[in-house]
Amino acid sequence: MYILAFVISFFLLCFSVPIFLVFGIGSSIAAILGLNLPWSVLIQVSFGALTKHVLIAVPLFIFAGMVMLRGGAATRLVDFATKLVGHWPGGLGIAMVISMGFFAAFCGSILAAITAVGTIMMPKMIEHGYPKPFVVVLAASAALLEALIPPSNAAILFSALTNVPVSQTFAAGIVPGLILLLFMVGVVLLKCRSIKSAEKSNTRERLIAAKNAVPALITPGIILGGIYAGLLTPSESAAIAGLWAMIMGFVIYRELTISGLIACLKETASITAVIFAIIATATFLSVVLTYTQLPQKIIVYFTELGAGIYVFGSLWH
Repeated sequence: MYILAFVISFFLLCFSVPIFLVFGIGSSIAAILGLNLPWSVLIQVSFGALTKHVLIAVPLFIFAGMVMLRGGAATRLVDFATKLVGHWPGGLGIAMVISMGFFAAFCGSILAAITAVGTIMMPKMIEHGYPKPFVVVLAASAALLEALIPPSNAAILFSALTNVPVSQTFAAGIVPGLILLLFMVGVVLLKCRSIKSAEKSNTRERLIAAKNAVPALITPGIILGGIYAGLLTPSESAAIAGLWAMIMGFVIYRELTISGLIACLKETASITAVIFAIIATATFLSVVLTYTQLPQKIIVYFTELGAGIYVFGSLWH
């Protein structure tokens, strides 16, 4: 029965079925037909995983990112990064990486970052002669900074599943995120030296771009400062980030409309539903793995074969 569940899950994955359905269908077959677990157990476990207080921060940070996108903050950030380094060799690529890093410090949503920064920078890079495959790969890779640089939704989910304090998971991602950002900047410098750079901005243009970006640039201080000062929980910090994003959109930049705000709410609900569905069905999978003791059996099997650390590392990756 476990083999049947694995085969079905594999074929569903090959046919691009959403991952939460792959987790849910495969785990349900193994749990109900193989382990004879009642539906009530699976429902209780998944419901318990979704009712953790820290998960409230996930939709709030996504909402903040969507509002920044529609409210003009993302445009100011990209413009500031472009004015700052656009004249360097590979400057537009570097500007996209830096913009992704900036945006990572606001919302922690990979999808929001690609939408906000990618839609602005990718056409501009292609227009300046950057190879289209390179532009797409760079955008996808730079968006992964959202998984490391706090506030990261991935860190929040990790905290919810492992009961590690969110402040610790946020702190653990800062240095790796910055190192990854610098590596990406280095790669762009090496790969794009021969590509025509953007025109160098004068000091006045840079100061204007910096002034316009200041309201957005202070957002990470609001988010992380409140958490590490012990004044705010991650959920409260996310709520304040969403409120500040609306203030920027309605009052400071004046680009956010009521219809745009409603669209942000709809997009947030859609993305959050997918994330929470993955959490629920991944909990199904964890229950099956716990009852079958499959991870322990795999470790024992390879230990008996005399497999070393490199074999385990290869299997992990």
